Amino acid sequence: MGTQSTPDLSTQAPSLSLSTVAIIGLGTMGTGIAEVLTRAGREVIGIDTDEAAARHAVSALESATARAVQRERLTERERQDALARFRTFTDLQAAADADLVIEVVPEDYELKRQVFAGLDAVVRPDTILATGTNALSVTRLAADSQCPERVLGVHFFNPAPAMKLVEVVSSVLTAPTAVAAVTELARDLGKDPIAVGDRPGFVADGLLFGYLNQAAAMYESKYATREDIDAAMRLGCGLPMGPLALLDLIGVDTARTVLEAMYAESQDRLHAPAPILGQLAEAGLTGRKAGRGFYTYDAPGSATVVPDAESPASADELAAGRTVTGVGVAGSGTMASGIAEVFAKAGYKVVLAARSLEKAEKAKARIAKSLGRSVDKGRMSAEARDAALAAITPAGSLDAFADVDLAVEAVAEDLAVKQELFRTLDKVCKPGAVLATTTSSLPVVACARATSRPQDVIGMHFFNPAPAMKLVEVVRTVLTADDVHATVRSVCTKVRKHPVDCGDRAGFIVNALLFPYLNNAIKMVEEHYATLDDIDAAMKLGGGYPMGPFELLDVVGLDVSLAIEKVLHAEFRDPGLAPSPLLEHLVAAGCLGRKTGRGFREYARR
Repeated sequence: MGTQSTPDLSTQAPSLSLSTVAIIGLGTMGTGIAEVLTRAGREVIGIDTDEAAARHAVSALESATARAVQRERLTERERQDALARFRTFTDLQAAADADLVIEVVPEDYELKRQVFAGLDAVVRPDTILATGTNALSVTRLAADSQCPERVLGVHFFNPAPAMKLVEVVSSVLTAPTAVAAVTELARDLGKDPIAVGDRPGFVADGLLFGYLNQAAAMYESKYATREDIDAAMRLGCGLPMGPLALLDLIGVDTARTVLEAMYAESQDRLHAPAPILGQLAEAGLTGRKAGRGFYTYDAPGSATVVPDAESPASADELAAGRTVTGVGVAGSGTMASGIAEVFAKAGYKVVLAARSLEKAEKAKARIAKSLGRSVDKGRMSAEARDAALAAITPAGSLDAFADVDLAVEAVAEDLAVKQELFRTLDKVCKPGAVLATTTSSLPVVACARATSRPQDVIGMHFFNPAPAMKLVEVVRTVLTADDVHATVRSVCTKVRKHPVDCGDRAGFIVNALLFPYLNNAIKMVEEHYATLDDIDAAMKLGGGYPMGPFELLDVVGLDVSLAIEKVLHAEFRDPGLAPSPLLEHLVAAGCLGRKTGRGFREYARR
């Protein structure tokens, strides 16, 4: 091959304006990328062998831009100009004049290889070729191309017009100028690009799909219902969607393909696709696009979930619970005072017991401040505040729990301490009182066995801050009575919390899914694959997470995180759950996060 056809991109200045872009594959993602490009002033050549797909892409672009005009984000003239910049074809030859070609055909390596081979024979020598894969090897595609230095990955997120993140993926063969040109284009499009190396899933999907896989396995094991798993992650972590609903949106078959690629490289069992994903995919139950996946939808392509055989029973079908009018809260820390506030605002009589009356009164004073802030912000009246405070009686001994119907402990996360407290509750509380622990990591049954009435013991895992967080994980042991479970679910509803049911095992729902994800993020940094800032940005911009993993770790506390990861590893014995050495080193050095002024990042000391 002559030198004319293989320019040395590594020494060229990134002068390419990338003003004309060809999109190969006009499905949902291809059409979304085309919209982004046309609205940013680029000429777009849409190519799809299916004429119907091409027509649908034009129609979708017309509809999307019409909505933008209605919302005053575009003028009608700008809309017409954008539509004029989009032309569709059915032959690769149409890409001959493109500065950049982005393929977003289905995730099949042979199909993508054929596209690149066809492009090699058509495009100019300086045209950049990009794959939109999120699972297949960019390096392998580049190596099979005639000009590997011009091949890279450009991973948009769905829906492309709305999602800000773009991962620009280079192989060891990619010329830096090609990466620079595509990165500059992404910024011109109003996106936030991050540059990453070539490995399955890259940053965002590399972390996201492991978490989704664990959620699918949790559902398959019947540990919790699909509704409770999804609600737990939305309400407990502030995620925009639950993991099983997200799998349905992504496509169960697509998720399985990504996980297969990740597992082939990592050999991490956390990436081995849960069998349920294969079963659903083989049955054609691939999610929203098929009308059924983990959930059932009213039509293929619809987002409206309809009841099916797995839908939860209505409230009147549940067992009757016990009457609760008085609640005892044991503890004087932030969680105890928050829980007492929740019950008092809901009209319950609350006894707040600490190791001394002075500590209990300080905890009540903390509640008064919290309620005062609510009044100042207009969230409650002064009368309601006064009524809530009047409902709380501080006490310096658990003996004050003699008449309560529900006792909730929120003391230190130490099994010996909790067991001793439950022995005391067993002696003090009246027969029939429900005894609840707020533990987030210890076995509830170990607390139950410290009493003579294990059937009355249950877990009520509130999230911090308790007054604001809607979720409560209701944890049944193998000994918990049905009416105790019904009582706690009813109480949760009355205090305006959302209860989710789960069994008595390490991590319950939220921590069992959250902390392996956080641990994997640390491993990415440990392996020098991506920076803290890029990983945090990827998960916020690409996954819609309210906080990046390292922001969250520093808020939770690295010591707390390490303790939870050790509990998960000890319970499930999975090597992939072993805490990252970097996390252990930071904890050993006293770098525990915001509370010490330094964790993964440094913070100004107050």
